[in-house]
Amino acid sequence: MTKKSKTPQDINQLAAFIAEQATSDSKPDLPAEPQKNQAAVELGRLGGQKGGKARAEKLTPEQRKEIAQKAAKARWGKK
Repeated sequence: MTKKSKTPQDINQLAAFIAEQATSDSKPDLPAEPQKNQAAVELGRLGGQKGGKARAEKLTPEQRKEIAQKAAKARWGKK
């Protein structure tokens, strides 16, 4: 279902709508941003800071080579 615009289709109504928007003191209705749980944000950030380094330490040189070759093919094999 398509979202219906709030702007009127009639030119006189559109002019009145624009004048009302230009002269009104209220701010436009913006959707409120959801509040994030600060504890969850900190935990996620903590895991993100150590994730790549911890993963790299666990990989064998052969595994790192395979991952690098796959990445190179994905990057340069697009043509």
